[in-house]
Amino acid sequence: MSSGSTCAVVGCHNNSRKLKSALETFCLEHQQLRKACPCPPPYALHSMPRKEDRKLAWLAALRLKHPPKRVYVCSFHFIDKKPTELHPDPELYLGYDRPPPKKRRRLTRTTLSVTASSNMNKNTESVPDSTVLRSVELDQASISTQPPEPHLHSVHTQWEDPSQQDHQYCNKSRRKDVQDKMTECDEVAYFILQNDADALLYTGIALETFNTLVSTLEGYDNNEFTMPVRDQVLMTLMKLKSNRVIGDLSRQFHISQSMASKIISHWLDKLEEVLRPLIPWLPKETIQATMPEAFKKNFPNSTCIIDCSETLLQKPRNLGSRGESYSHYYSHNTVKYLVAVAPCGLIMFVSAAYGGRCSDKFITMDSGILTYLKPGDEVMADRGFTIKDLLFERKVRLVIPAFTKKRRPLTEEQVTYTRRIANVRIHVERAIRRLKVYKILSQIVPISMAPKVDKILRICAALVNLREDLIRDTQ
Repeated sequence: MSSGSTCAVVGCHNNSRKLKSALETFCLEHQQLRKACPCPPPYALHSMPRKEDRKLAWLAALRLKHPPKRVYVCSFHFIDKKPTELHPDPELYLGYDRPPPKKRRRLTRTTLSVTASSNMNKNTESVPDSTVLRSVELDQASISTQPPEPHLHSVHTQWEDPSQQDHQYCNKSRRKDVQDKMTECDEVAYFILQNDADALLYTGIALETFNTLVSTLEGYDNNEFTMPVRDQVLMTLMKLKSNRVIGDLSRQFHISQSMASKIISHWLDKLEEVLRPLIPWLPKETIQATMPEAFKKNFPNSTCIIDCSETLLQKPRNLGSRGESYSHYYSHNTVKYLVAVAPCGLIMFVSAAYGGRCSDKFITMDSGILTYLKPGDEVMADRGFTIKDLLFERKVRLVIPAFTKKRRPLTEEQVTYTRRIANVRIHVERAIRRLKVYKILSQIVPISMAPKVDKILRICAALVNLREDLIRDTQ
Protein backbone atom coordinates (compact mmCIF):
# COMPACT_ATOMS: atom_id res chain seq x y z
CA MET A 1 0.00 0.00 0.00
CA SER A 2 1.46 3.35 -1.05
CA SER A 3 1.71 6.31 1.30
CA GLY A 4 0.79 9.90 0.46
CA SER A 5 -2.50 11.22 -0.88
CA THR A 6 -3.92 7.84 -1.83
CA CYS A 7 -7.03 6.26 -0.36
CA ALA A 8 -5.96 3.72 2.27
CA VAL A 9 -8.98 1.44 1.88
CA VAL A 10 -8.17 -2.00 0.52
CA GLY A 11 -9.04 -2.19 -3.18
CA CYS A 12 -9.66 1.56 -3.61
CA HIS A 13 -7.33 3.37 -6.02
CA ASN A 14 -8.54 6.96 -5.73
CA ASN A 15 -5.73 9.46 -5.22
CA SER A 16 -4.90 13.10 -5.68
CA ARG A 17 -3.36 12.53 -9.10
CA LYS A 18 -6.59 11.08 -10.48
CA LEU A 19 -8.55 13.91 -8.83
CA LYS A 20 -6.31 16.53 -10.43
CA SER A 21 -6.67 14.86 -13.83
CA ALA A 22 -10.46 14.84 -13.45
CA LEU A 23 -10.47 18.58 -12.67
CA GLU A 24 -8.49 19.28 -15.85
CA THR A 25 -11.27 17.84 -18.05
CA PHE A 26 -13.90 19.96 -19.82
CA CYS A 27 -17.46 20.27 -18.44
CA LEU A 28 -20.01 20.06 -21.26
CA GLU A 29 -22.82 21.52 -19.14
CA HIS A 30 -21.06 24.74 -18.16
CA GLN A 31 -18.64 24.85 -21.14
CA GLN A 32 -15.53 25.35 -19.02
CA LEU A 33 -12.93 23.40 -17.13
CA ARG A 34 -14.18 21.46 -14.14
CA LYS A 35 -11.79 23.19 -11.72
CA ALA A 36 -13.56 26.48 -12.49
CA CYS A 37 -16.95 24.84 -12.88
CA PRO A 38 -19.58 25.04 -10.07
CA CYS A 39 -20.00 21.25 -10.33
CA PRO A 40 -18.65 19.44 -7.26
CA PRO A 41 -15.48 17.31 -7.71
CA PRO A 42 -16.02 13.55 -8.14
CA TYR A 43 -14.61 12.84 -4.67
CA ALA A 44 -12.51 14.36 -1.90
CA LEU A 45 -9.67 12.96 0.19
CA HIS A 46 -9.95 13.27 3.98
CA SER A 47 -6.92 12.84 6.21
CA MET A 48 -6.92 10.93 9.48
CA PRO A 49 -7.84 13.04 12.54
CA ARG A 50 -5.09 13.89 14.99
CA LYS A 51 -6.94 12.93 18.14
CA GLU A 52 -5.77 9.57 19.44
CA ASP A 53 -9.24 8.09 20.03
CA ARG A 54 -10.46 9.03 16.56
CA LYS A 55 -7.23 7.80 14.99
CA LEU A 56 -7.63 4.39 16.64
CA ALA A 57 -11.26 4.25 15.49
CA TRP A 58 -10.19 4.91 11.89
CA LEU A 59 -7.48 2.22 12.01
CA ALA A 60 -9.92 -0.26 13.52
CA ALA A 61 -12.42 0.47 10.76
CA LEU A 62 -9.82 0.17 7.98
CA ARG A 63 -8.13 -2.97 9.43
CA LEU A 64 -4.71 -2.10 8.02
CA LYS A 65 -1.85 -4.49 8.85
CA HIS A 66 0.78 -1.97 7.74
CA PRO A 67 -0.75 1.52 7.70
CA PRO A 68 1.12 4.22 5.74
CA LYS A 69 2.61 7.29 7.36
CA ARG A 70 -0.25 9.48 6.14
CA VAL A 71 -3.69 7.91 5.98
CA TYR A 72 -6.25 9.35 3.55
CA VAL A 73 -9.78 8.07 2.89
CA CYS A 74 -11.88 9.26 -0.03
CA SER A 75 -15.48 10.46 0.34
CA PHE A 76 -16.94 7.27 -1.16
CA HIS A 77 -16.40 5.45 2.14
CA PHE A 78 -18.36 7.90 4.35
CA ILE A 79 -22.12 7.82 4.78
CA ASP A 80 -22.34 11.63 4.58
CA LYS A 81 -19.56 11.83 1.95
CA LYS A 82 -17.33 13.33 4.63
CA PRO A 83 -16.59 12.84 8.35
CA THR A 84 -19.47 14.24 10.44
CA GLU A 85 -20.39 14.15 14.14
CA LEU A 86 -22.99 11.46 13.52
CA HIS A 87 -20.76 9.35 11.24
CA PRO A 88 -17.12 10.37 11.85
CA ASP A 89 -15.53 7.09 10.68
CA PRO A 90 -15.40 5.41 7.23
CA GLU A 91 -18.11 2.74 7.04
CA LEU A 92 -18.85 2.01 3.36
CA TYR A 93 -17.05 -0.26 0.87
CA LEU A 94 -14.04 -0.98 3.10
CA GLY A 95 -12.74 -3.82 0.94
CA TYR A 96 -12.52 -6.65 3.49
CA ASP A 97 -16.28 -7.32 3.44
CA ARG A 98 -16.27 -8.44 -0.19
CA PRO A 99 -17.28 -12.04 -0.85
CA PRO A 100 -14.40 -14.46 -1.52
CA PRO A 101 -13.65 -15.24 -5.17
CA LYS A 102 -15.43 -18.25 -6.58
CA LYS A 103 -13.42 -21.42 -6.93
CA ARG A 104 -12.71 -22.63 -10.41
CA ARG A 105 -14.86 -25.48 -11.56
CA ARG A 106 -12.88 -28.68 -11.82
CA LEU A 107 -12.98 -30.06 -15.32
CA THR A 108 -13.51 -33.82 -15.51
CA ARG A 109 -12.55 -35.52 -18.73
CA THR A 110 -14.07 -38.82 -19.78
CA THR A 111 -11.80 -41.25 -21.58
CA LEU A 112 -12.46 -42.21 -25.14
CA SER A 113 -13.00 -45.85 -24.22
CA VAL A 114 -15.97 -45.02 -21.96
CA THR A 115 -17.54 -42.73 -24.56
CA ALA A 116 -17.03 -45.21 -27.34
CA SER A 117 -18.46 -48.12 -25.34
CA SER A 118 -21.54 -46.10 -24.33
CA ASN A 119 -22.17 -44.94 -27.87
CA MET A 120 -21.66 -48.45 -29.17
CA ASN A 121 -24.19 -49.89 -26.72
CA LYS A 122 -26.78 -47.31 -27.74
CA ASN A 123 -26.40 -47.89 -31.46
CA THR A 124 -25.86 -51.66 -31.53
CA GLU A 125 -29.47 -52.52 -32.11
CA SER A 126 -29.95 -50.20 -35.09
CA VAL A 127 -26.59 -50.81 -36.85
CA PRO A 128 -25.69 -53.93 -38.87
CA ASP A 129 -23.12 -56.38 -37.49
CA SER A 130 -20.45 -55.45 -40.04
CA THR A 131 -20.73 -51.77 -39.14
CA VAL A 132 -20.47 -52.57 -35.43
CA LEU A 133 -17.31 -54.60 -35.96
CA ARG A 134 -15.78 -51.81 -38.02
CA SER A 135 -16.53 -49.24 -35.31
CA VAL A 136 -14.99 -51.45 -32.65
CA GLU A 137 -11.79 -51.76 -34.68
CA LEU A 138 -11.59 -47.98 -35.10
CA ASP A 139 -12.21 -47.44 -31.41
CA GLN A 140 -9.44 -49.85 -30.47
CA ALA A 141 -7.03 -48.18 -32.86
CA SER A 142 -7.82 -44.76 -31.39
CA ILE A 143 -7.55 -46.03 -27.82
CA SER A 144 -4.07 -47.42 -28.52
CA THR A 145 -2.84 -43.91 -29.31
CA GLN A 146 -4.06 -42.55 -25.96
CA PRO A 147 -1.77 -42.47 -22.90
CA PRO A 148 -1.79 -45.77 -20.97
CA GLU A 149 -3.26 -46.23 -17.55
CA PRO A 150 -0.96 -45.23 -14.65
CA HIS A 151 -0.66 -48.79 -13.34
CA LEU A 152 0.19 -50.26 -16.75
CA HIS A 153 3.04 -48.05 -17.98
CA SER A 154 6.67 -47.65 -16.99
CA VAL A 155 8.40 -44.69 -15.38
CA HIS A 156 9.72 -43.40 -18.69
CA THR A 157 6.25 -43.22 -20.30
CA GLN A 158 4.27 -41.94 -17.34
CA TRP A 159 1.59 -39.39 -18.25
CA GLU A 160 1.46 -37.54 -14.95
CA ASP A 161 2.42 -34.09 -13.76
CA PRO A 162 5.98 -34.41 -12.35
CA SER A 163 5.38 -31.46 -10.00
CA GLN A 164 2.81 -33.54 -8.13
CA GLN A 165 5.44 -36.24 -7.50
CA ASP A 166 8.20 -33.85 -6.36
CA HIS A 167 7.66 -34.26 -2.65
CA GLN A 168 6.84 -37.94 -2.27
CA TYR A 169 9.75 -38.28 0.15
CA CYS A 170 7.52 -36.67 2.79
CA ASN A 171 5.22 -39.73 2.76
CA LYS A 172 6.44 -41.47 5.90
CA SER A 173 4.03 -44.38 5.58
CA ARG A 174 5.79 -45.69 2.46
CA ARG A 175 9.35 -44.94 3.60
CA LYS A 176 9.93 -48.35 5.14
CA ASP A 177 8.51 -50.18 2.12
CA VAL A 178 10.75 -48.19 -0.20
CA GLN A 179 13.83 -49.01 1.86
CA ASP A 180 12.94 -52.71 1.96
CA LYS A 181 12.53 -52.89 -1.82
CA MET A 182 15.73 -50.93 -2.46
CA THR A 183 18.48 -53.09 -3.88
CA GLU A 184 21.97 -52.44 -5.06
CA CYS A 185 20.82 -52.05 -8.66
CA ASP A 186 18.43 -49.28 -7.58
CA GLU A 187 21.31 -47.07 -6.43
CA VAL A 188 22.42 -44.27 -8.71
CA ALA A 189 25.99 -44.79 -7.48
CA TYR A 190 25.93 -48.34 -8.85
CA PHE A 191 25.59 -46.98 -12.40
CA ILE A 192 27.88 -43.96 -11.98
CA LEU A 193 30.86 -45.61 -10.24
CA GLN A 194 31.99 -48.56 -12.35
CA ASN A 195 35.77 -48.34 -11.85
CA ASP A 196 38.54 -46.27 -10.28
CA ALA A 197 38.52 -43.77 -13.14
CA ASP A 198 34.85 -42.97 -12.49
CA ALA A 199 35.44 -42.73 -8.75
CA LEU A 200 38.37 -40.34 -9.19
CA LEU A 201 36.36 -38.24 -11.62
CA TYR A 202 33.29 -37.82 -9.39
CA THR A 203 34.71 -38.13 -5.84
CA GLY A 204 38.48 -37.59 -6.05
CA ILE A 205 39.26 -40.93 -4.34
CA ALA A 206 39.59 -44.53 -5.51
CA LEU A 207 36.56 -46.81 -5.70
CA GLU A 208 37.75 -49.10 -2.90
CA THR A 209 38.41 -46.11 -0.68
CA PHE A 210 34.94 -44.75 -1.43
CA ASN A 211 33.31 -48.08 -0.53
CA THR A 212 35.24 -48.18 2.75
CA LEU A 213 34.18 -44.63 3.53
CA VAL A 214 30.51 -45.46 2.84
CA SER A 215 30.64 -48.50 5.13
CA THR A 216 32.12 -46.30 7.87
CA LEU A 217 29.32 -43.75 7.49
CA GLU A 218 26.45 -46.27 7.64
CA GLY A 219 25.74 -45.45 11.28
CA TYR A 220 25.42 -41.71 10.64
CA ASP A 221 22.37 -41.99 8.37
CA ASN A 222 19.33 -39.77 8.91
CA ASN A 223 15.99 -41.60 8.86
CA GLU A 224 14.40 -38.61 7.13
CA PHE A 225 16.21 -39.44 3.89
CA THR A 226 14.92 -42.33 1.77
CA MET A 227 17.98 -42.45 -0.50
CA PRO A 228 20.65 -45.09 0.14
CA VAL A 229 23.65 -43.88 2.13
CA ARG A 230 25.91 -44.66 -0.84
CA ASP A 231 23.96 -42.24 -3.05
CA GLN A 232 23.88 -39.56 -0.35
CA VAL A 233 27.66 -39.67 0.17
CA LEU A 234 28.26 -39.73 -3.58
CA MET A 235 26.08 -36.66 -4.14
CA THR A 236 27.93 -34.78 -1.37
CA LEU A 237 31.36 -35.65 -2.77
CA MET A 238 30.20 -34.74 -6.29
CA LYS A 239 29.24 -31.32 -4.97
CA LEU A 240 32.75 -30.89 -3.54
CA LYS A 241 34.56 -32.36 -6.54
CA SER A 242 32.72 -30.73 -9.43
CA ASN A 243 30.83 -27.90 -7.64
CA ARG A 244 27.68 -28.64 -9.64
CA VAL A 245 24.54 -26.69 -8.87
CA ILE A 246 21.97 -28.26 -6.57
CA GLY A 247 19.36 -28.42 -9.32
CA ASP A 248 21.63 -30.51 -11.55
CA LEU A 249 22.39 -32.97 -8.74
CA SER A 250 18.74 -33.24 -7.74
CA ARG A 251 17.78 -34.19 -11.28
CA GLN A 252 20.48 -36.82 -11.56
CA PHE A 253 19.49 -38.42 -8.24
CA HIS A 254 15.72 -38.00 -8.84
CA ILE A 255 14.95 -35.92 -5.73
CA SER A 256 13.83 -32.37 -5.08
CA GLN A 257 16.27 -29.49 -4.71
CA SER A 258 15.31 -28.88 -1.08
CA MET A 259 15.98 -32.52 -0.19
CA ALA A 260 19.34 -32.45 -2.03
CA SER A 261 20.36 -29.34 -0.09
CA LYS A 262 19.40 -30.99 3.21
CA ILE A 263 21.34 -34.16 2.39
CA ILE A 264 24.50 -32.24 1.44
CA SER A 265 24.32 -30.08 4.57
CA HIS A 266 23.84 -33.17 6.78
CA TRP A 267 26.75 -35.11 5.30
CA LEU A 268 29.14 -32.17 5.36
CA ASP A 269 28.79 -32.19 9.14
CA LYS A 270 29.17 -35.96 9.42
CA LEU A 271 32.07 -36.22 6.97
CA GLU A 272 34.01 -33.55 8.83
CA GLU A 273 33.43 -35.40 12.10
CA VAL A 274 34.57 -38.76 10.69
CA LEU A 275 37.48 -37.54 8.54
CA ARG A 276 39.00 -35.12 11.05
CA PRO A 277 41.51 -37.72 12.40
CA LEU A 278 42.92 -38.11 8.87
CA ILE A 279 44.70 -34.74 9.23
CA PRO A 280 47.23 -35.68 11.94
CA TRP A 281 50.27 -33.77 13.14
CA LEU A 282 53.01 -36.36 12.64
CA PRO A 283 55.58 -36.95 15.37
CA LYS A 284 59.20 -36.01 14.75
CA GLU A 285 60.29 -39.63 14.28
CA THR A 286 57.68 -40.29 11.57
CA ILE A 287 58.63 -37.08 9.75
CA GLN A 288 62.30 -38.10 9.74
CA ALA A 289 61.50 -41.64 8.57
CA THR A 290 59.33 -40.51 5.64
CA MET A 291 61.47 -37.55 4.56
CA PRO A 292 62.44 -37.49 0.84
CA GLU A 293 66.06 -37.37 -0.22
CA ALA A 294 65.82 -33.71 -1.30
CA PHE A 295 65.09 -32.72 2.31
CA LYS A 296 67.63 -35.06 3.90
CA LYS A 297 70.41 -33.53 1.86
CA ASN A 298 69.81 -29.83 2.52
CA PHE A 299 67.12 -29.43 5.22
CA PRO A 300 67.20 -32.54 7.43
CA ASN A 301 65.54 -30.81 10.43
CA SER A 302 62.48 -29.57 8.54
CA THR A 303 59.18 -30.23 10.31
CA CYS A 304 56.68 -28.68 7.93
CA ILE A 305 56.19 -26.30 5.05
CA ILE A 306 53.50 -23.64 5.46
CA ASP A 307 51.75 -21.46 2.95
CA CYS A 308 48.48 -19.56 2.59
CA SER A 309 46.00 -19.97 -0.22
CA GLU A 310 42.82 -18.14 -1.19
CA THR A 311 39.48 -19.17 -2.67
CA LEU A 312 37.11 -16.75 -4.38
CA LEU A 313 33.93 -15.95 -2.47
CA GLN A 314 30.63 -14.58 -3.70
CA LYS A 315 30.29 -10.90 -2.77
CA PRO A 316 28.47 -10.59 0.58
CA ARG A 317 25.61 -8.16 1.00
CA ASN A 318 26.86 -6.99 4.38
CA LEU A 319 29.30 -4.13 3.83
CA GLY A 320 31.40 -5.10 6.85
CA SER A 321 31.82 -8.68 5.64
CA ARG A 322 32.49 -7.42 2.14
CA GLY A 323 35.34 -5.24 3.38
CA GLU A 324 36.86 -7.97 5.56
CA SER A 325 36.86 -10.54 2.75
CA TYR A 326 38.16 -8.27 -0.03
CA SER A 327 41.61 -9.24 -1.32
CA HIS A 328 43.63 -6.59 -3.12
CA TYR A 329 45.83 -9.28 -4.66
CA TYR A 330 42.87 -10.96 -6.41
CA SER A 331 40.68 -7.81 -6.62
CA HIS A 332 37.84 -10.00 -5.40
CA ASN A 333 36.24 -11.20 -2.19
CA THR A 334 38.09 -14.30 -0.99
CA VAL A 335 38.54 -16.63 1.97
CA LYS A 336 42.11 -17.28 3.08
CA TYR A 337 43.46 -20.32 4.90
CA LEU A 338 46.79 -21.72 6.06
CA VAL A 339 48.07 -25.14 4.97
CA ALA A 340 50.95 -27.00 6.67
CA VAL A 341 52.47 -29.95 4.79
CA ALA A 342 54.94 -32.55 6.02
CA PRO A 343 58.07 -33.15 3.90
CA CYS A 344 56.47 -36.39 2.66
CA GLY A 345 53.53 -34.40 1.21
CA LEU A 346 50.89 -35.24 3.85
CA ILE A 347 48.66 -32.33 4.89
CA MET A 348 49.14 -32.04 8.65
CA PHE A 349 47.19 -28.86 9.35
CA VAL A 350 44.47 -26.76 7.71
CA SER A 351 43.36 -23.59 9.45
CA ALA A 352 39.91 -22.11 9.55
CA ALA A 353 38.86 -19.78 6.74
CA TYR A 354 39.66 -16.10 7.25
CA GLY A 355 38.77 -13.04 5.22
CA GLY A 356 41.03 -12.25 2.30
CA ARG A 357 42.06 -9.04 4.06
CA CYS A 358 43.96 -10.91 6.81
CA SER A 359 47.74 -11.11 6.60
CA ASP A 360 49.79 -14.31 6.66
CA LYS A 361 51.28 -13.38 10.02
CA PHE A 362 47.87 -12.85 11.65
CA ILE A 363 46.54 -16.18 10.34
CA THR A 364 49.64 -18.00 11.59
CA MET A 365 49.29 -16.42 15.00
CA ASP A 366 45.51 -16.95 15.29
CA SER A 367 45.07 -20.37 13.64
CA GLY A 368 46.71 -22.36 16.47
CA ILE A 369 49.51 -23.93 14.45
CA LEU A 370 52.13 -22.52 16.81
CA THR A 371 50.93 -24.86 19.56
CA TYR A 372 52.09 -27.87 17.50
CA LEU A 373 55.66 -26.60 17.10
CA LYS A 374 58.29 -27.70 19.60
CA PRO A 375 61.80 -26.39 20.33
CA GLY A 376 64.25 -27.52 17.67
CA ASP A 377 61.70 -27.71 14.87
CA GLU A 378 62.29 -26.05 11.53
CA VAL A 379 59.51 -24.37 9.53
CA MET A 380 59.85 -23.50 5.85
CA ALA A 381 57.79 -20.61 4.45
CA ASP A 382 57.64 -17.91 1.81
CA ARG A 383 58.90 -14.34 2.11
CA GLY A 384 55.44 -13.11 3.12
CA PHE A 385 55.60 -14.92 6.47
CA THR A 386 57.30 -12.37 8.69
CA ILE A 387 56.91 -14.60 11.75
CA LYS A 388 60.51 -14.88 12.84
CA ASP A 389 59.76 -13.16 16.14
CA LEU A 390 56.85 -15.53 16.87
CA LEU A 391 58.99 -18.61 16.21
CA PHE A 392 61.99 -17.24 18.09
CA GLU A 393 60.00 -17.29 21.33
CA ARG A 394 59.36 -21.03 20.85
CA LYS A 395 62.96 -21.76 19.77
CA VAL A 396 61.81 -22.72 16.28
CA ARG A 397 63.89 -21.89 13.23
CA LEU A 398 62.32 -20.20 10.20
CA VAL A 399 63.63 -21.04 6.73
CA ILE A 400 62.65 -18.46 4.11
CA PRO A 401 64.25 -17.23 0.85
CA ALA A 402 66.70 -14.36 1.04
CA PHE A 403 65.41 -10.78 0.81
CA THR A 404 66.78 -8.21 -1.61
CA LYS A 405 67.63 -5.30 0.66
CA LYS A 406 67.48 -1.87 -0.97
CA ARG A 407 67.35 -3.49 -4.43
CA ARG A 408 70.83 -4.91 -4.09
CA PRO A 409 71.50 -8.09 -6.09
CA LEU A 410 71.73 -11.35 -4.19
CA THR A 411 75.09 -12.92 -3.63
CA GLU A 412 75.98 -16.26 -5.16
CA GLU A 413 75.45 -18.03 -1.83
CA GLN A 414 72.03 -16.44 -1.36
CA VAL A 415 70.96 -17.43 -4.88
CA THR A 416 72.00 -21.04 -4.25
CA TYR A 417 70.23 -21.08 -0.88
CA THR A 418 67.01 -19.66 -2.41
CA ARG A 419 67.07 -22.26 -5.19
CA ARG A 420 67.42 -25.08 -2.69
CA ILE A 421 64.42 -23.77 -0.72
CA ALA A 422 62.35 -23.43 -3.89
CA ASN A 423 63.31 -26.98 -4.89
CA VAL A 424 61.71 -28.50 -1.77
CA ARG A 425 59.07 -25.87 -1.06
CA ILE A 426 57.23 -27.00 -4.20
CA HIS A 427 55.64 -29.76 -2.10
CA VAL A 428 53.28 -27.33 -0.37
CA GLU A 429 52.27 -25.94 -3.76
CA ARG A 430 51.49 -29.48 -4.91
CA ALA A 431 49.39 -30.08 -1.79
CA ILE A 432 47.40 -26.91 -2.45
CA ARG A 433 47.01 -27.99 -6.07
CA ARG A 434 45.59 -31.33 -4.89
CA LEU A 435 43.23 -29.45 -2.58
CA LYS A 436 41.93 -27.35 -5.44
CA VAL A 437 41.21 -30.42 -7.52
CA TYR A 438 37.96 -30.12 -5.60
CA LYS A 439 36.40 -27.36 -7.64
CA ILE A 440 34.42 -25.96 -4.77
CA LEU A 441 37.79 -24.52 -3.61
CA SER A 442 38.98 -23.45 -7.06
CA GLN A 443 35.76 -21.78 -8.16
CA ILE A 444 33.62 -19.10 -6.52
CA VAL A 445 32.11 -20.36 -3.27
CA PRO A 446 28.44 -19.33 -3.01
CA ILE A 447 27.60 -17.18 -0.01
CA SER A 448 25.06 -19.79 1.13
CA MET A 449 27.91 -22.25 1.80
CA ALA A 450 30.18 -19.73 3.51
CA PRO A 451 29.24 -20.94 7.05
CA LYS A 452 30.53 -24.43 6.16
CA VAL A 453 33.79 -23.42 4.47
CA ASP A 454 35.86 -24.54 7.49
CA LYS A 455 34.35 -28.03 7.33
CA ILE A 456 34.74 -28.18 3.56
CA LEU A 457 38.45 -27.37 3.90
CA ARG A 458 39.01 -30.16 6.43
CA ILE A 459 37.00 -32.67 4.37
CA CYS A 460 38.94 -31.91 1.20
CA ALA A 461 42.27 -32.09 3.04
CA ALA A 462 41.35 -35.48 4.52
CA LEU A 463 40.29 -36.79 1.12
CA VAL A 464 43.59 -35.60 -0.36
CA ASN A 465 45.45 -37.55 2.33
CA LEU A 466 43.52 -40.69 1.27
CA ARG A 467 44.98 -40.55 -2.22
CA GLU A 468 47.42 -43.37 -3.03
CA ASP A 469 49.55 -41.22 -5.31
CA LEU A 470 50.55 -38.91 -2.45
CA ILE A 471 54.05 -40.33 -1.98
CA ARG A 472 54.61 -40.56 -5.73
CA ASP A 473 54.20 -36.77 -6.12
CA THR A 474 56.83 -36.05 -3.48
CA GLN A 475 59.53 -38.18 -5.06
